[in-house]
Amino acid sequence: MSSPHRHVEPEALEHIEENIDHALGEEYEHDPVPPGARRSMFSVTMVWMGFPMIITGAMTGSILVLGMGFSNALKAMIIGNLIMLVYVGALGLLGSRKGLNFALLASIVFGRKGYVFASGLLSTLLLGWYAVQTGITGALVSGTYGLNYVVMTTIAGVLYIGITFIGVRGLHLIGTVSVPLFVVLGLWVASDAASTTTWAEIMAYPGNNGVASMSMGVGLTVVIALFIDAGTVTADFNRWAKDDASSLVATFSAFPFANLIAMLVGGVMTAALAVPDANPFGSDNMFGYMNAQQMTWLSVLAFAFLYANLGSVCAHCLYNAATGWSRILGSHMRLFAILLGVVGILIAATNVWAFFIEWLSLLGILVPPIGAIILMDQFVVRKGSEIDTDWRGTAFLAWACGSIVAFLVEWYAPQLSTAISAGIVGAIAYLVLSKMAGTKAA
Repeated sequence: MSSPHRHVEPEALEHIEENIDHALGEEYEHDPVPPGARRSMFSVTMVWMGFPMIITGAMTGSILVLGMGFSNALKAMIIGNLIMLVYVGALGLLGSRKGLNFALLASIVFGRKGYVFASGLLSTLLLGWYAVQTGITGALVSGTYGLNYVVMTTIAGVLYIGITFIGVRGLHLIGTVSVPLFVVLGLWVASDAASTTTWAEIMAYPGNNGVASMSMGVGLTVVIALFIDAGTVTADFNRWAKDDASSLVATFSAFPFANLIAMLVGGVMTAALAVPDANPFGSDNMFGYMNAQQMTWLSVLAFAFLYANLGSVCAHCLYNAATGWSRILGSHMRLFAILLGVVGILIAATNVWAFFIEWLSLLGILVPPIGAIILMDQFVVRKGSEIDTDWRGTAFLAWACGSIVAFLVEWYAPQLSTAISAGIVGAIAYLVLSKMAGTKAA
């Protein structure tokens, strides 16, 4: 005999979720965002600007300068960010014009069933990023203040789940806190470090121990891969924009503006101090620099800044992951924010963030073809198309072509950019396969 409460619980849960949505706002996991629910240009801009203006971006800038020397790293940063502006900006326009999140947008191109592979991959990778950034938070706090790593990581993860639970409003709020803090503290760190030398010496910095070991292709891949996953699912954010102008301004605030500033803070500091065998993931970063001043008030501020700053990127990643998986499994973003957030905390406790560079390499190979194929489909091959079939084989074949070529580049031509190769080949392959299949361009 079945228990009556088994039939009541789902209804009660649904009622609770409806009340939460009413209080915090609907997240539209399964439907387009209606015009009346769109947010202001400032709100969408703060959501995007608060994503890449982070300590991890500064660490990446340090890695580039260590591996390429300052002048070549600067070129890679600028070129890579301009590529991201075009790529993310175009995908963002699709999201804002249709009001669709990435999962719904991918359903048009990969099919109402096929999208699961693209959306599931990206959502899982973004959950990994949440774990990576949460782990970095715990590691920096533990290493600097001698506090327990697992405890600090857990506290960080719980805080970040709370921000994500609020929804897109939470991303806006954390951005308004994180961005000003980074601008003030980041510019101070960069200028204070630069005051120890000259700008001519900074520009001439040759790389770690005088050796430039990273090619321009690899440098571009590092810049692009840092946000290629979140950039590909940009529709999750830009669907909230009211018009094209708001979408493009929000994208520009992230690429090149916020991302370039973050990378330059780390790059300038690294080149100015010229520490032999510098470790950006250890103490040789802006957080470590602030604490090295041995001023109590600055250390307290650095502690708060770290949690707010990495809280921004973690909340964004968890939001993307929860939005994707809630669509795939027919559930709610906020429920999956909690479930996936707990999984991310458990993963973070294993020090997964230590595989940062390998993670970027993986993203550079698998992700760019997805966005490139969507752009080719929606702007060239089938403009204005809607979800009309379960599977679209041409999209999957093109995705495989792009990723296979990227793997070959990674192994046999490492001086080139795997991310750029993957995107270009994926887009061209999709165009050719579509013509072969008789798909007429709109």
